[in-house]
Amino acid sequence: MSARDQLRFAKRIVVKVGTSTLTHPSGGMNLHRIEHLVRELIDEANQGKDILLVSSGAIAAGMNALGLTERPASVPARQALAAIGQGALLHIYEKFFHEYGRTMAQVLLTKENAARHHQYMNSRNALLALLGMNVIPVINENDAVAVDEIKIGDNDNLSAVVAALVDADALIILSDIDGVYTANPRTDTSARLISEIPEITPEVEHIAGGAGSAQGTGGMQTKIEAAKIAQNAGVTMVIARGDEDGIVRSILRGEEIGTLFPAREAHLRTRKSWLAFGQRLMGEIAVDEGCILAMRRGASLLAVGVTDVYGEFSAGDTIRVLSPDGQEIARGITAYNAADIARLMGHQTADFPTLIADAAHEEVIHRDNMVLMV
Repeated sequence: MSARDQLRFAKRIVVKVGTSTLTHPSGGMNLHRIEHLVRELIDEANQGKDILLVSSGAIAAGMNALGLTERPASVPARQALAAIGQGALLHIYEKFFHEYGRTMAQVLLTKENAARHHQYMNSRNALLALLGMNVIPVINENDAVAVDEIKIGDNDNLSAVVAALVDADALIILSDIDGVYTANPRTDTSARLISEIPEITPEVEHIAGGAGSAQGTGGMQTKIEAAKIAQNAGVTMVIARGDEDGIVRSILRGEEIGTLFPAREAHLRTRKSWLAFGQRLMGEIAVDEGCILAMRRGASLLAVGVTDVYGEFSAGDTIRVLSPDGQEIARGITAYNAADIARLMGHQTADFPTLIADAAHEEVIHRDNMVLMV
């Protein structure tokens, strides 16, 4: 059975809707689209499915309320607009949910809720409790108080973290573009839609607008990051256009729509899920092929296999592990800071005492504190 066919059996679904779907080009709220989306989600919930909605649009709703046409550059101004718009947006959602006979609940999250394990578990338990009450959670990042240090960063990543948090079967990201293309379809007429991306390779990240790319489509890079989280959390993700009525229903019927990222088979245990997706990434190290093979067999990451260190990070931070060609292989909590790893890399554990004074760990990242990403 194909990954698209398996979507017909998805029981728990997270739907993320972007600002461009919720608003008209003029900036006003698109009430027709919001009503149809709410009706569609409730119809799926009425079939016994668990539905969670991650919604952008608070700042746009705040701008609409004040008659502004340009998004302000300053963080405090955006936070003020989010505080105004959050209530306005919630009122719209409440009206439509009430009309169609379903209870909704507003949930505001920040990165802080995910970065600390007990808060991660509390957020998970709260969302599962709401689903157990047949309530549809409407989730957004708490823009009114979040700053760059604690923001999850965007609602694409937030939706993927939520999907991992609640062990969702599917994540549907509704956007202003049909999916991932081979090039930017707005500037390249030969660009074609990619129906399925089984693995996120450096080539895929390049297409989406990664480092060195001149052909990335707007906002696609964050969606690829979200797909990486979803796939490794055992969640199948689909990117599709959000301006078509019935789009969620069609995707969940297995129709060939958008770009699909099939889930990896194994779900991560809850702590591993938090480790991979709740923590803020502080740096990177590169490793050789021998190290990658050993990690895939269940070994810890040893200094002898490290070939390079990127960024400044401390012991206890979460870092990415990259292959020789730049693909993300793993994430984990490092036992050493960046400067110490730079001294230790390429050396056997027996050499540690001669390289740094207080080498207390044999591993750079212990296998219990590491999650493989491919």
